[in-house]
Amino acid sequence: MELTSALYLIPCPVGDTPVEQVLPPHNADVVRALRHFAVEEVRTARRFLKRVDRTIDIDALTFYPIGKHADEAAFSAYLDPLRRGESVGVISEAGCPAVADPGAALVEIAQREGLRVVPLVGPSSLLMAVMASGLNGQSFAFNGYLPIDGGARAKRIRTLESRARQERQTQLFIETPYRNARLFKDLLAACSPQTRLCVAAGLTTPQEYVRTRTVRQWRAHPLPDLAKVPAVFLIL
Repeated sequence: MELTSALYLIPCPVGDTPVEQVLPPHNADVVRALRHFAVEEVRTARRFLKRVDRTIDIDALTFYPIGKHADEAAFSAYLDPLRRGESVGVISEAGCPAVADPGAALVEIAQREGLRVVPLVGPSSLLMAVMASGLNGQSFAFNGYLPIDGGARAKRIRTLESRARQERQTQLFIETPYRNARLFKDLLAACSPQTRLCVAAGLTTPQEYVRTRTVRQWRAHPLPDLAKVPAVFLIL
């Protein structure tokens, strides 16, 4: 496959779901044609590429780190292949690049310079959570991570709950899996009994769990074990 020079945003499975179950064949064609990848974590990116096609020569590829400890000052240089006509792929740890993901910094540079950006089709836990929640899909907002500090987090939850009520806008947020249980309890403590809360966890994986209840109903049920499962929380 011959690619038009661009920055390709390559989604990957949210969990250990088979690649062919969540990604179209076109994505695999794009991956095979690329030689440069900006990735959140090199080890998992290499594993993902092998899942796409075991015949890919990983050692012939160039990887540019954009993860937590990467030097953002180097990000612009990662697009040098694109500036000279070679395509570059961006791979997140899970789901769609540039959404709650450091790949957004590369996209910003590319857009500022007028370089072509191509988002590929793939799983977005945020959209799937809205789809399955039964909450308002006409108006919703993603708020990323909430504050870690307990007092600041409770204040933020109440602010989002107020916005959801006043604007009838579904509010989405996420948390690091090992802090999911704490966030869940903070939501039940801070929100009004009639507020609807959806937990959408492990989407597209065998552990998939999506449930919407009022806060009052949640308080009467055992909480699901979300300690190791990526989850999206939604309130309305």
